[in-house]
Amino acid sequence: MVNATASQPSPQAAGAWSPLKVSMFRALWLAILASNIGTWVNDVAAAWVMAERTGSPLMVALVQSATTVPIVLLALAAGTLADIVDRRKYLLLTQGWMLLVAAVMATLTAFDLLTPNLLVLLTFCMGCGAAMAMPAQAAIVSELVPQPMLASAVALNSIGINIARSIGPAIGGVIVAQLGAVWAFGFNAITFAAMLFVVWGWKRDPKASSLPPEGFGAGLKAGLRYASRAGRLQAVLIKSVGFFFFAAAMNAMLPVVVRGQMHGGAGQYGILLGCIGIGAVGGALLLPRLRAKLDRDLLVLLATLALACSLVGLALTRSWYVLPVVMLVNGFAWITVLSSLQIAAQTAVPAWVRARALALYIMVFSAGMAAGGLSWGALAQRTSPELALLVAAVGAVVGGLLVWRVRIAGTEELNLRPAGHWPAPELAVPVSHDRGPVLVTVEYRIEAGDRALFQAQIRALGTIRRRDGAVVWGVVEDVATPGVHLEYFVTPSWLEHLRQHERITADDKAIQETLRGLHRGERAPIVRHFVGGQDPLPANVPHHHSDI
Repeated sequence: MVNATASQPSPQAAGAWSPLKVSMFRALWLAILASNIGTWVNDVAAAWVMAERTGSPLMVALVQSATTVPIVLLALAAGTLADIVDRRKYLLLTQGWMLLVAAVMATLTAFDLLTPNLLVLLTFCMGCGAAMAMPAQAAIVSELVPQPMLASAVALNSIGINIARSIGPAIGGVIVAQLGAVWAFGFNAITFAAMLFVVWGWKRDPKASSLPPEGFGAGLKAGLRYASRAGRLQAVLIKSVGFFFFAAAMNAMLPVVVRGQMHGGAGQYGILLGCIGIGAVGGALLLPRLRAKLDRDLLVLLATLALACSLVGLALTRSWYVLPVVMLVNGFAWITVLSSLQIAAQTAVPAWVRARALALYIMVFSAGMAAGGLSWGALAQRTSPELALLVAAVGAVVGGLLVWRVRIAGTEELNLRPAGHWPAPELAVPVSHDRGPVLVTVEYRIEAGDRALFQAQIRALGTIRRRDGAVVWGVVEDVATPGVHLEYFVTPSWLEHLRQHERITADDKAIQETLRGLHRGERAPIVRHFVGGQDPLPANVPHHHSDI
């Protein structure tokens, strides 16, 4: 078994390639790279088979969307499961499912039984497996490398995706052209088998918690609640909406343009897709320098404009010499935006909710790609591929300009490690986890001159309370004794309040320390816990002081 913590380099030595020195990250990175290559080979084969058998731009786009629609439908549920169950066992199950689907596609193709409808259905089934696996695959990065390496590890994942994008389509084109689609689908099945082998060898060291795992329903609500209060994560989602819908036009229209307008074959199609991947890998290698010189949000805007130019290039160019350059630009723009958003999504949330947050990002990404693919395919069928590409280019420019002031810069500087500074509540008798609701009050004494700063900080703390589990929060002032402020918040159960203790981060602690500094009095702010239920606590339960 491979130990995920073995052979880890010092965090101080973290660099662009240092995560590959961590043995388990390296093994999984290579396995995911192989799996992504297999997926591209599969996608090339599926798109080409559909284009060959139907000649319909809408049906080709439907194959593309059948891969991404399940992600829209299932990603959030998958992210919730990935946060509350053993991720190793979960990944084994999802990879096994995709191995089975790929094997069925290869078998049906071998016996000439793969009809267009079956192709869409099986592509949808493959998409379901990918939807269930993606949040877990994204979230395990933080388990495999130390925190200082996280941004580099996410960037390496992006490089891996685009290495696959650069060689996978070319391999797929060659396999389809020389051997046939059955070998392409079989190749994909083999890569899933390799992924299963590596995950089987992962000796996972899960983070210990004294609390029971969340149930599915509670975990789903907690993820949505967190996202509704997490401004940096919301910024990532907004940026994604403004980009992926329009970027989908390239994937949807490229096979139609190559086969219909340029009368090319699978080989040329694969080469052009490979150029997109090469541009992406080159862009990933240049990104560290670009990030050092340019604001992250400005960089995303410039890349969006470059992507719009590539869409215009595909619409207007019919030269086999110019189109590879257009694809290189598209790949460079794609990786710049994708990597920036992925790093921001990973670093904008703490570990306990990371898979759910990444699932939301993946869901928005996939919804944009699926809706965009269908929209541009439908528009091309009614008008022309050229017009669809030009409309998408204009939309990308407008969308990029509308969202560029929504800030994602600075997420890597957030300190979201658990602070662990809240002491356990003092109890006269044990309280069961299901007791509730729980009312917590904190009494502050604030001087008049500090009132404005206190109000600003307490509102920020209120967002944290609600983000981490409070269903009610507020602050009131004693009219008989000005300066005495009482903060209160309610959680549904004692267990949910204990989860708040585990979820408070180092950045959250800084806000609480500011409030402690504003408090005037001989003692710390007084904290009281009131618990509902059929077995009330004795009347003489003492209050206590804490950093809550």
